[in-house]
Amino acid sequence: MAKTNLKDMSKGELESFVHKSGLPSYRTGQLIHWIYEKYVRSIDEITEFSKDLHKRLSEKAYISNLKPLKRESSNDGTEKYLFHLEDGETIESVLIPDADRITLCISSQAGCAMGCKFCLTGEIGLKRNLKAFEIVDQIISVKRVLSLESMVMTPREKRVTNIVFMGMGEPLANFDEVVEALWRMTEFMGISNRRITLSTAGITPKILEIADRSPHVNLAVSLNATTDEVRNRLMPLNKKYPIRSLLDACRRFPLEPRRKITFEYVMLDGINDRMDDARRLIRLLKGIRCKVNLIPFNPYEGSEFSRPSDEKILRFQKVLVNGGLTTLIRKSKGQDILAACGQLKAGYV
Repeated sequence: MAKTNLKDMSKGELESFVHKSGLPSYRTGQLIHWIYEKYVRSIDEITEFSKDLHKRLSEKAYISNLKPLKRESSNDGTEKYLFHLEDGETIESVLIPDADRITLCISSQAGCAMGCKFCLTGEIGLKRNLKAFEIVDQIISVKRVLSLESMVMTPREKRVTNIVFMGMGEPLANFDEVVEALWRMTEFMGISNRRITLSTAGITPKILEIADRSPHVNLAVSLNATTDEVRNRLMPLNKKYPIRSLLDACRRFPLEPRRKITFEYVMLDGINDRMDDARRLIRLLKGIRCKVNLIPFNPYEGSEFSRPSDEKILRFQKVLVNGGLTTLIRKSKGQDILAACGQLKAGYV
């Protein structure tokens, strides 16, 4: 009989498993604690359980773990992790250190079907959706590495502070598993919803649905153009969900006090970086509580696009700021290890 993966169970399924195993209900909480807070790799590592209970549970269940294949470090401190899934697919996660935070960028799919022209991941196509436990396991795996290193290498713990769904894949195209993963992050792992950001290319109907069905995490929208003509070229999804419908959904998205929607804008030389684009962007975002992240294009071999000059980027930012939009220029990190925005490929050829 095939063993059950305890990480592949929701809270209700774990409760049912514990009940059918003839165990008291408090064992559910213990399993959640040891798997999602202590990051144990096997049932035998749960020290609260007796040897007999280890044996009983191990006969019918196991705790899965992502298999680390490669870890690369950038000159700027960014780290890229390549993980092997149980079926042989691979995914990448990126750890990004800043002065006041350490952000882990996680994947929601192996590959991506969106086909955005400026994104290396899109060239792979979609291999498959990730299960909720595979999404969460990226956090567990990286936290486990950092925890072990802090005990032997560093004077103080290097701790992940923020989670962003900006790795491989479109989160809203893997809706149910992403929702389940979000609940596990907040309920099982104790991660604040204010420290989690979900980024989408703009699957419009799912934007409002995610607000209804998941913890209220931060929303980031990959916009990247101010006309449907240009966005159709850059992001094929726009042909189904054009800019007007996308922004209408954003206007209706429920925001808690002091929260804003982030609009990501990858700047491509001669494509979407004109001053007319900046002025249109001000008009498009009017009435939406938001901020804009300008992301200078991160080049990769074979791309048809190039990065605008710093002068042009700064001029674009100035127009937006003068138009009343909070606008930041995102500093690209991890470019020397292909870990910057739009560069993840997960070892595929």
